[in-house]
Amino acid sequence: MALILRPLPLSVLDLVPVRIGQSLAQSLRDVARLAQGAERLGYRRYWLAEHHNAAAFASAATAVLMGYAAGATSSIRIGAGGVMLPNHAPLMVAEQFGTLALLYPERIDLGVGRASGADPAAGAHLARGAAQGGAAFSAMLGELVDFLAEPSPRQAVRAVPGAGLALPVWILGASAASAAFAASRGMPFVFGGHLKAAGAAQALQTYRREFRAAAGGAGPRALLSVNLIAADSDAEAARLGRSRKARLRDMLLGRPRPLFAPEQAGADDLDGELRGQLAAAGGIAIEGGAATIAAQLDALIADCQPDELLLHTEIHDFEARLRSYAIAARVFGHA
Repeated sequence: MALILRPLPLSVLDLVPVRIGQSLAQSLRDVARLAQGAERLGYRRYWLAEHHNAAAFASAATAVLMGYAAGATSSIRIGAGGVMLPNHAPLMVAEQFGTLALLYPERIDLGVGRASGADPAAGAHLARGAAQGGAAFSAMLGELVDFLAEPSPRQAVRAVPGAGLALPVWILGASAASAAFAASRGMPFVFGGHLKAAGAAQALQTYRREFRAAAGGAGPRALLSVNLIAADSDAEAARLGRSRKARLRDMLLGRPRPLFAPEQAGADDLDGELRGQLAAAGGIAIEGGAATIAAQLDALIADCQPDELLLHTEIHDFEARLRSYAIAARVFGHA
């Protein structure tokens, strides 16, 4: 029985967690398993996010993993949430996603962000770096959109494949400025609430207020990503959530590691200042049994008014992770 007052489409955000006690290869194979599970449960999209030099995540080769997920499914949309555009030549992004869009028609999404998805050391090795600022990102985005558009007769360089596919491009961000950037260009927007909780409602309000549709373009579309751990009880959700809290704690303490099982997570050894940093680094975090997450999600939807929720579930045990998505789907009446 659905518990949410306003039903919304649900989608999955996967950072491809690396788990202590399981191989990196298994983490990658779980991409197909999770995409298949999300499809069975009625989720609209399965998105992967680009990260580099991250002990906890194996989602560096985003387009490669998208092809793997798309080949293992038949109807769910597969996307990047997102490609960190400063790391890539826009032509190559257009070619890669054009290839995917031709192989899997009407199923490919492209979200782009301005960050590097890497620490400074790894960022220095990436193709174009993330230090070029907003003007450079805007120029690169313009190149990408142009390469995906119908080519002009005199255009010397074309994305083959990619040109003329009109592949929708989503803007990712976690601020009102990012929302305004997307709105001014008439592009769909994703607020990264799984990374940052503060300002989500303001950003989505800004996006809708300032949205200017492009000629012949669609109206505003706003996604909100959140961290969700659902279980059969509040106590079980809290137990499962210890893994993510330990991962965030270790990151703040400068010792990034893969995801521990809950029983291995250790004590919370943060002082008051670090506890505050942990809360900030945790983004929008919803945790509990069905009734608890229903109440929290209902309040979040009322506050932010997203068109769709993008759920990120970071749990050590794969079956418990899939069950979390199943509980969320039931809460929204999708399963």
